[in-house]
Amino acid sequence: MPSDFTNAVLLPIDMQKAFDAPSWPPRWNKTVDANGLLLIETWRAAGRPIIHVRHDSVEPNSTLGPTRPGNAFREGFGPKGHEPLVTKSVNSAFIGTDLDLRLRRLGVDTIVAFGISTDMCVSTTVRMGANLGYRMILVEDACDCFDLPDGRGGTIPAEAVHATHVATLGFEFARIVATRELVQALTASGAVVAA
Repeated sequence: MPSDFTNAVLLPIDMQKAFDAPSWPPRWNKTVDANGLLLIETWRAAGRPIIHVRHDSVEPNSTLGPTRPGNAFREGFGPKGHEPLVTKSVNSAFIGTDLDLRLRRLGVDTIVAFGISTDMCVSTTVRMGANLGYRMILVEDACDCFDLPDGRGGTIPAEAVHATHVATLGFEFARIVATRELVQALTASGAVVAA
């Protein structure tokens, strides 16, 4: 965990309403919104940059399509003031976007990422960010994912999917932290006064 967040950006990924639709499988993390909002609130209080990521699906009938209600950000998420928005149509927030250019112009060397879903867009973005040379921090309890079919007629529970992907990312691609740990580190750095 860096003690100085001067060159760090917060990257909330796909915190969108569509994921509550009944057409999506069950999720596991009941605290994903509360943890994500705490991160954003603390990051804003510290005056640190946030770049929001939204998935604008090009798939027909997707609940994440740009004209669908589910495309909207979850309550309390999304850009505020001059915070920039990056929109994507694939898993990685770096593909087909100007995210890398924005980060380099900001002088960013560290990306603090969270969002939905752990195993898809979050994981892909974290892996690619690490491959591009950024120091990646994943806030694992501010992420969520879905039950997945195992290809043999069964289901892999969402929490197991999450745990496996977090372990993989932590092994090679990112530092894994909890929301409270990051908030305490940011507060301890003197960037923000604890509430």
